[in-house]
Amino acid sequence: MFKRFRRLRINKNLRDLVRETSLHVEDFIYPLFVKSGKSFKKEIASMPGVFQMSLDEILKECEELQKLGLNSIILFGIPSVKDSIGSDALCEHGIIASAIEAIKEKFPDMLVVSDLCFCEFTDHGHCGILDMENETVDNDATLEILAKQAIIHAKSGVDMIAPSGMMDGTIEVLREALDSEGFVNLPIMSYSTKFASAYYGPFRDVAESAPSFGDRRSYQMDPANAKEAVAESIEDEIQGADILMVKPALAYLDIIRAIKENTSTPLAIYNVSGEYAMLQAAKKAGVIDYDKVMMETMIAFKRAGADIIISYHAKEVARILRKKYDCK
Repeated sequence: MFKRFRRLRINKNLRDLVRETSLHVEDFIYPLFVKSGKSFKKEIASMPGVFQMSLDEILKECEELQKLGLNSIILFGIPSVKDSIGSDALCEHGIIASAIEAIKEKFPDMLVVSDLCFCEFTDHGHCGILDMENETVDNDATLEILAKQAIIHAKSGVDMIAPSGMMDGTIEVLREALDSEGFVNLPIMSYSTKFASAYYGPFRDVAESAPSFGDRRSYQMDPANAKEAVAESIEDEIQGADILMVKPALAYLDIIRAIKENTSTPLAIYNVSGEYAMLQAAKKAGVIDYDKVMMETMIAFKRAGADIIISYHAKEVARILRKKYDCK
């Protein structure tokens, strides 16, 4: 006698009862890109539906997000002036600090996460202070200014900090700096396993952060290395990260699962720009059922082990989930 797997698939209610993995709007963080200026909203050609926005437009966007039930955002800043050390990121009145303060004043219940890095703020597009002799980023010098940047974000009222630059020792240095300033309850979401990926291309359009020379392979991870990927996240957990992350997500489901099985910290994934752009292109070409493929992809992230999904699809997912539950 064959085991009857099909018995529990015979109708929708049974399938719903035994479903192992579910999506909820609370699982998502939506990325926002704030740019200097006023009444500014520019769609990015490579990422339909994603915009650079001035702060006044960001506030309108936050209102729309809350109506959809999305209460968590991650902020990226695009300043009007960039220099070699990313001075705007170290300014108490810089683009990110100002955005945090304004959002928290108008939407105190919204969870605001700040991306902590310098690639959007430097004129060379790398993630910190340059070591020109070796044509890479000076790890320890960058840690010093990352700590200063973190304190500025903390004083502006941010709810969580997400350092993305992949400098060795980042989490330990930030934890010590935050604790010494009294921010012992401010969590850190580490970009603990971040690969030097070709999937980031469209992000560099929206964040205006493409390196002016070279690449980031000397500090981001080799996509071929699975053991190192797990080790990076374990190390950040030891250093005090409150949430770990895998970036990108779609081509790294095996890494998500491995990290989930080897750590006890909540795990986020970043469904990155190239992944988003591919689905949008397939939608435009009419070769997929976009909504179904998008939702299947989100389920795959959760099934692999993600607790949190950072995604440009978050608004679309929220609309689908709201329609699903409104109909019940």
